[in-house]
Amino acid sequence: MDVNGAAAIISGGASGLGEATARELAAHGATVVIADLNEERGKAIADELGGVFVRTDVSDEEQVQAAVDAAVATGKPLRVVVNSAGIGWAERTLNREGQPHDLGRYKKVIEVNLVGTFNLMRIAAAAIAKTEPASEDGHRGVVINTASVAALEGQTGQIAYSASKGGIVGMTVPAARDLAAIGVRVNTICPGIIDTPIYGFNPNADEFKAKLIAPIVFPKRMGQASEFAHLVRMLVENDYMNAEVVRFDGGIRFQPK
Repeated sequence: MDVNGAAAIISGGASGLGEATARELAAHGATVVIADLNEERGKAIADELGGVFVRTDVSDEEQVQAAVDAAVATGKPLRVVVNSAGIGWAERTLNREGQPHDLGRYKKVIEVNLVGTFNLMRIAAAAIAKTEPASEDGHRGVVINTASVAALEGQTGQIAYSASKGGIVGMTVPAARDLAAIGVRVNTICPGIIDTPIYGFNPNADEFKAKLIAPIVFPKRMGQASEFAHLVRMLVENDYMNAEVVRFDGGIRFQPK
């Protein structure tokens, strides 16, 4: 699937993995629609890339529909959907004081990460189905979902986050089978420790990062957002990659804590 001349929606496109992906796809000719809650940053990036910004809560049906409508309104066929919006939360199922995990916070993480991913995928698929096939095989589009290695081996306190990301992994095969009828492929990336601004606000950031790097096998460093974006484009362009869950983590295997 060639992104040149196509429209691409990137949720969470105003920062981190989503921003890097928006830049990568735009650099290869895509018209990007950045769906994010950060209006100031999102608009600035969209303007820089010649794309469109739509303020979007991915768990809200109407707002996601507006983002998809904006992609269609570009006049370019919607071919690519990248789900990278998400939130994290650290809390044990039962804490040291004997208090159970806050249910509202658990639901919020599920709502944004899992339900939000499904929400954009399903609404975008309806729009992609209306486009003409882009190849003799009947390809119309590609969905790339972002999970996490925490979906496979979550650490202590990652119960909500791991459950949400595990749900994304679990959707991969059935979604690919569901959307095969309209020529849409679905793949999921499970990133490990990626060097994004979220790790740079701590005054002891360098020491904290060193601890994160310790269990990484090789290369002995954090991953780069640009490397994630490159993988997204590779999965989009390789027409035989479908229904796959790809670890992107330098061989890390999480310790219990």
